[in-house]
Amino acid sequence: MRYKTLGRTDISVSEICLGTMTWGTQNTEADAHDQMDRSFERGVNFIDTAELYPTTPVSPETQGLTEEYIGSWLQKTRRRKDIVLATKVAGPGRSYLRDGDGADGKNIRLAIDASLKRLGTDYVDLYQIHWPSRGHFHFRQAWHYDPFKQDHAKAVANITEILETMGALVKEGKVRAIGLSNETTWGTQKYLTLAEQLGLPRVASVQNEYNLLYRHYDLDMAELSHHEDVGLLAYSPLAGGILSGKYLDGVRPAGSRGSINSDIGGRLQPLQEAPTKAYLAIAAKHGLDPSAMALAYCLTRRFMASVIIGATTMKQLETDIGSADLKLSHDVLTEIETVHRKYPMPI
Repeated sequence: MRYKTLGRTDISVSEICLGTMTWGTQNTEADAHDQMDRSFERGVNFIDTAELYPTTPVSPETQGLTEEYIGSWLQKTRRRKDIVLATKVAGPGRSYLRDGDGADGKNIRLAIDASLKRLGTDYVDLYQIHWPSRGHFHFRQAWHYDPFKQDHAKAVANITEILETMGALVKEGKVRAIGLSNETTWGTQKYLTLAEQLGLPRVASVQNEYNLLYRHYDLDMAELSHHEDVGLLAYSPLAGGILSGKYLDGVRPAGSRGSINSDIGGRLQPLQEAPTKAYLAIAAKHGLDPSAMALAYCLTRRFMASVIIGATTMKQLETDIGSADLKLSHDVLTEIETVHRKYPMPI
């Protein structure tokens, strides 16, 4: 397992991060503990969660279970100092989370204290804003994204308040570093600029979607990563499992995410079939597991800080972690780019 420094911090993270959003619905507490045990054995020191989790499906009845499972594992194993632990405060829109108000000074403090209690720890290594309050194009919202409806002064005031609150939490020892999720280039740069101007904590990472079917980060966000040392934590690197091939031709395996969230957040639709089949053909031609190939490709990207995997079985977990040892040949990489050029953004 290789490790990278998170932004301009002194935090070293494994290039494979253990995602947790199925724990509490698709996975039991015992499953979660087994996954953390095995991942730790394989060199994974980075776990990502959120106050909202689990999300398969998301519901007020299960909200917070994932953090509780991590907390019980940390208590059992006494490995807190060996783990880089990341969680998130929800953005607006979930009525059962502080009336759906989203991230501001008051709600961040309420959220972090609740997360710390569930996690059974007095600090998190990386605290992230799950999605911005002003609106964004993630979660398949690109087709009706309208930034011209945003109030500039309100957006800047919200970012400033978030940074000031995060700065206080860092001073109090509750948070080591801060990160963003589902952010835009303007939003990320505004956080960086204001932090520098006001002497507040610098954003260390951005957690956005990245996979063979959705490579928006290759463009201006990649430039920002290069110049500002803000790495990507890639979520959904298998496009919700689509790139494994298990959903081809309308198949919905029992217990899979596609059988629970019908279109996997808008990803599972006809336009992805052709490129998915093309990527599977590349894997078959070169004797590669398609999931391992898709993850290994993500690991080739120079802006990548860590790839967040998610598994519901130990077999999937082994494949996903094993992708860190897979080096893709020049031919494989060339063929992947050929497919991407033909199908640049199918989801």
